[in-house]
Amino acid sequence: MSLRQQSVVGRRAVLRGMSLSALGLAGGSALAGCGIPPAKQSAGSCVSTDLSGEQKELIFSNWPSYIDEDEENSKAPPPTLAAFEQQTGIKVTYTADVNDNAEFYAKVRDQLGTCQPCGRDLFALTDWMAARMIGLGWIQKLDHAKIPNVDANLLEQLRAPSWDPNRDHSVPWQTGLTGIAYNAKVTSEVGSFEDLLSREDLKGRITLLSEMPDTMSFMLRLVGANPSNFTDAEWSKALERLEDSVASGQVRRFTGNDYVQDLNAGNIAACEAWSGDVIAMQADNADIKFVVPEEGLALWSDNLMVPNKASHKANAEALMNYYYEPEVAATLAAWVNYICPVEGAQKAMEAVDPELVEDPLIFPDQAMLSKTFAFMPLDTNQAKLYETDFNLAIGG
Repeated sequence: MSLRQQSVVGRRAVLRGMSLSALGLAGGSALAGCGIPPAKQSAGSCVSTDLSGEQKELIFSNWPSYIDEDEENSKAPPPTLAAFEQQTGIKVTYTADVNDNAEFYAKVRDQLGTCQPCGRDLFALTDWMAARMIGLGWIQKLDHAKIPNVDANLLEQLRAPSWDPNRDHSVPWQTGLTGIAYNAKVTSEVGSFEDLLSREDLKGRITLLSEMPDTMSFMLRLVGANPSNFTDAEWSKALERLEDSVASGQVRRFTGNDYVQDLNAGNIAACEAWSGDVIAMQADNADIKFVVPEEGLALWSDNLMVPNKASHKANAEALMNYYYEPEVAATLAAWVNYICPVEGAQKAMEAVDPELVEDPLIFPDQAMLSKTFAFMPLDTNQAKLYETDFNLAIGG
């Protein structure tokens, strides 16, 4: 059975978000608290040997509900992954054990910081954590000759992040937007973060995200700063804006994606929200609306990377290349509901799920993408300082 014939159109929202309690460790190991930074590595100091030629296997760690599933048998291998195994002969051990970025970092930091295998050949992490690991020298450089589909089909908007400008170490798995969602049954349209944080009728009826880069990106926009490149002084000004909103009682609470239940039920009127969650909600509740705020949209990706000492790098590159085939990418996007990073997947979606072909939250046009911004990559010291500031501001 071809991928075009498989019915893989389930609605899944990725369980994202960071554990704020864990973020105190996000800058490094427990030794970092004593002033000892995590150990940096390099391709020269931490040499990896690729055994892909003789070992047709691959260990892949990903987020929960972030791949297609067999609708008739949830315990069966993901259909796209099964097709990859059949085509290549590479056996994939797939584990959904990336529950949040900081916790996963804690799982692998001791091994990667000392140039030891972490038990995985491939994993997917969000931009800010991908940037940190690349900066520490813990990620192997990709061979672009082995990922021609990526080079040919990666969306232009995602080709050159500041933390990996040539995509030498990372390949987007899926991409998402952070904006505003509201329940039209209980409130009128909320068109901006300025409205979200100032309208009296919304007081105590909104939530913001507990992931610092998402929420602080919009606070920075509100004070006239660029989230992609800001100063400590601008950070402080943005933090004051957040503190004022909390002190005024405007913000009900800070959440991971558990805002979904409250928004669906009308317990909150509006919130900061992730695009994939909104698509999933809209499948059952037509009153849920997604807004491109006047301040713009935060754009982020979860990125595939091969860690140091992983022994099946070429096999991992083969998987990256496979998922950048437009038909495969469309099948995956129809299930996870986030932005597909692959050019050509929108046309392929016509055969997978025609209802999604024109969905702007899966296939945004250039007009929407032109309104996006990314959060500035932080070094270890900045990350620890800003996370502490943020946690104090939100009462964490």
